[in-house]
Amino acid sequence: MEMALTEGVATKTHVLNILHRLIDRKTIGGPDIDTPQALALHSEPRANVERYDGLRARTVGGRHAS
Repeated sequence: MEMALTEGVATKTHVLNILHRLIDRKTIGGPDIDTPQALALHSEPRANVERYDGLRARTVGGRHAS
């Protein structure tokens, strides 16, 4: 809980997230990683919302992905 208060986010979800990271022994606040320029994005990814709408059922009362 102290870590969540230090970070200024004292929500239940954030506290649980911190606890899970501590249990899994994940690095918290690790060093900055200097990535090579070759790994830079050349074009930003775009959301294709029409694709997801096409996955939903077209009939009334049909099953949704949500």
